Order: sequence, then structure tokens, then C-alpha cells
Amino acid sequence: MDNKAKTSWWQAHRPTTRRLVQLYSALLHNAYVKGFIDGKIYTGNAKYACVPGFNCYSCPGAVGSCPLGSIQNALASAGHRAGWYVLGIILLFGVILGRTICGWLCPLGLIQELLHRIPTPKLKKNRVTRALSWLKYVILAVFVIAIPLWYGLRYSIPLPGFCKYICPAGTFEGAMGHLANPANTSYYSMLGILFTRKFVIMLVIGLACVFCYRSFCRFICPLGAIYGLFNRFNVIGVKVDAGRCNGCGACVRHCSMDVRRVGDHECIQCGRCMDACAQGAISLRAGRITLRAPEAGCAGDGPDAPSKHRRLGRILWGVALAVLCFALVWFNFLDPAVRKDAQRDDAPVVAATALPTGTEDAAGAEESGESEAPAETEAPTAAEESVAGEAPAEVSYESDAPMGHEVGQQLPDFTLQCYDGSEFRLADARGRITFINLWATHCTPCIHELPYFSELYAAHEGDIAMIAVHSKLVTMDPVAFLEGKGYAMPFATDTDDAVTQIVGGTGTLPQTIVLNRRGEVVYNQVGSVTPEVLAALYDEANQ
Repeated sequence: MDNKAKTSWWQAHRPTTRRLVQLYSALLHNAYVKGFIDGKIYTGNAKYACVPGFNCYSCPGAVGSCPLGSIQNALASAGHRAGWYVLGIILLFGVILGRTICGWLCPLGLIQELLHRIPTPKLKKNRVTRALSWLKYVILAVFVIAIPLWYGLRYSIPLPGFCKYICPAGTFEGAMGHLANPANTSYYSMLGILFTRKFVIMLVIGLACVFCYRSFCRFICPLGAIYGLFNRFNVIGVKVDAGRCNGCGACVRHCSMDVRRVGDHECIQCGRCMDACAQGAISLRAGRITLRAPEAGCAGDGPDAPSKHRRLGRILWGVALAVLCFALVWFNFLDPAVRKDAQRDDAPVVAATALPTGTEDAAGAEESGESEAPAETEAPTAAEESVAGEAPAEVSYESDAPMGHEVGQQLPDFTLQCYDGSEFRLADARGRITFINLWATHCTPCIHELPYFSELYAAHEGDIAMIAVHSKLVTMDPVAFLEGKGYAMPFATDTDDAVTQIVGGTGTLPQTIVLNRRGEVVYNQVGSVTPEVLAALYDEANQ
């Protein structure tokens, strides 16, 4: 009896094939497990590729880009270049899978379904929900297309409207994923009204999913709206055998989505309608290959069809598990970008005396603080320096601070080739106050604060060393973007991610690092700055 009871319980509660595929896909989308441990995002070459499902680029475990965010960045860059790659990959996903991605592969879809399993009264679909299902197309037109295009063409500012103002995945996977890690406690200082609003939106959407099946997917998700346009001719999805269908409508009545017929633009191809169809007219197919058949079998099936389906299922699962194992090993241990990060983290700290006399080191920190200068090497004022901005020969700017990226420490020297052909070497900046700004063309706050750095640099010409370092992830040509802007400071690209690693960056932008005249870090924070903050940092570094 006990064994029989246990078997019955397992039969009633065991995960379905679709649930296993959803869990598998969520893990594959976020195969960079080390990101959840270290609190850093993956920055390897795979991040240039789009994953099919809705998964935030900034999630600590994400190994690829969210297609919806890529669409917005491509539209924001329309005035500079065409986003052919993004357009092509969306077309490819749509033609092959359509909204099968929503029902089987999307991590956010899995989260919604798990929330809906919480025991509460449920809201059934009705005329109101069917009308609200068109809202996602309005959101697609306004927040995904119109806002990025307007700001990109009119102001040359990349503003991904949906990601910035609505996206619950960005709040949950990106913001909350980082804030939950003790290594990112400094991020709390960045939180403002925008985060509060998005946090409330996330809670409202999450609560709605508890009472209404896949509320985000049905009423809000622009990516689902795009994929739905391909449902009529996608290769993989549910197919209806017209010869068996008697038009009873049981499939539509038992569907929790706002479908009017199986396979329309609201259908997520989950296959639950197969269990409701008494005629066995619905199956999940990839072209002519049957991936999942009704219990009664498909029309034209031979007597050995069930065994063939089981054999095909075992082969597909074997291949899928092999791919997952390879992905976990690759993204966490073998990827060159990950190995380079590990080598830098394990590298021994070298003494500051390893630097040549009269040179400067930059350091980055994940927390702010102050570092008082030793009395015997008190820094001179700008007026005491020469017109050329060089420190008096009799003044020593050596420091015995340890090497590192924390406040009060020094960083190893680095050299960057600037866009104007000049070379920026950190060691040559010793004796001046140094500002290092990490930015990117796809980062809206970065674009807003660039004029502030330029004004500060121009106001203290000769007394400040400054470099604006673009992320190695280039979605828009930074040289073309900067053309005609007239910024005073030099710019360079961190092509091998070396500077980001040196200053303790995590890939979150913008980031500002300020060094005093001895090359000691007095400020290192992720987040936007204002002209007032920059002026105060200059004064602090000049003490």
C-alpha cells in the first residue's frame, strides 16, 4: 500500500515534460552560475548574441542578450546604423518557434506559472481579458519602437523605453539579482525614484500573475506580441489535424490564454489543449516530425509510432543534457573572459614601489570613502603648478599605499589608445587629479553625464587628467556617436576589458573613479554624477 501510495503521489505531482523544458531553458539562459556568487555579470563574447526568451541582460547569470533590449538599442541606433543582426535573429526565432518560445523556453513565463500555482481564487478569461490582450501591442508600439526611435534620432540618446520604465525582468533578475549579493552593497546608494516605481510595477505584475494566469505574458509583454505575429507559419508548434477535428471548441475553452482558436497570435503553443481534445486532433510538431502526440496518436501513425516518439524523446533529452553540461563548464570555467577574470582575481598584490618614481596609478573601488594624504607629501594647489600642468620637480608624489581598487589604494598602470590618436598612460598622470569614467553608448545615464565631465575637464585644464573609457560591448560606433559633440576630454575603448577589471568594475554603468595627486583612490562608485558632485570630488581629491 505504501509503495502504491507513493507511486500515486508521484504520478500526480511529477513535473510535466514542458515544465522540465522550462527549467532546463531557464538554467541554460543563466548558465553563468559564478555571477550569482560573485555579483558580477558575464561579459564574454556570448553576450553579443540574443537568447530566444525574455531574460534580462543584467541578470548575474545571463550568458546572452535579451532580444527585446537588443531591439530597443538597435532602434535607438537607427540614425547611425541599421540593426540587421537584431532584425534577422528575431525573424529567425519567429519563423522557427513563434510563441512556442513563450510556452516552453521563456524564463519569465516559468516564473509567472509558478506564481499562479499559489492557492488563491483565480480570475478566468473573459471579454475584458481578451480586450486587454491587445494592450501589449500598444506597449510594443510606444515603449519599444517610438520612444527609442525618437530619442535616438532626435537627441542621439539611447533610451530603451520598456526596459527603463516597465520591465519587471530587469527589476527582478537584474536589479534584485545584484542587490541581493553582499558584494554589491554599494549599489544601494544608486537607488532612486525610478527604481522605486519599477519595484512597485514588478510587485503589481507579480501579484496579478497569482490571480490571473500569465498576466504579463497576456497583457504586457512586447516580445510575445512580436512572436505572436509568426504563429501562423512557425515551424515548431501545435498543429491541428483538420480531418480529426469536429469543431467542438473544447481546446479553446480549456486554454488559459485568450485564444480564439488553436495556434492564433495569443497561443503560446504549450500543448495543454492536447489533453482536452477528445478527438486526438492536436499534436506538437516540428515540420513533419511529431514531438508530442495525443494519447490516441496522430493520423497516419503506424503501430510503432509510440515507441518512435519515446526513442526520439530520449535522443533529444540526451543531446539537451550534453549541451547544458558543456554550457555550464564553458561559461564558468573555460571561457577565455572568465579565465582572465579568475587570473586577475587570483593575482598577488604587488607593492606600490614597483611603479616608477613620479608616476600615478589608478584604482577603482566598490565603496566610497576618504583617504587622507600623508603630511610629508602634501599636494600643491593648481596655482603652484606650471602652466603646462606638470608638478614641481621638488615635490614627490610617491605613495606607499597598497595596490588594489579600494579607496586609499593604488592600481597597476594601464595604457589606452585614444580615438584622437593620442595615448593615455595612467603613470603619466601622477601629480594631477585623475578622473576615470566608464561609459557606453547604450547607457542613457552615461550619455547624460558626459557633458559634466567635459566641463570639469575644461575648467581645470592642466590640473586634471581624465579619460572616458567605453565598454568593450559596442552597440553603436562610439567614434561616430561622439562626432560633433565637442567634448574636451580624451576617449578610448576598453577592448579587452582590462581597465574594467583593474578598477573593480562589474559591467554596471556608469562608473566614476577619482584619484588624488599621489594616485590614491578617493572615490569609486557605480551610478550617475552631477556637476555638483564632480566639483566636490575635485575638491576632495585636492586636499
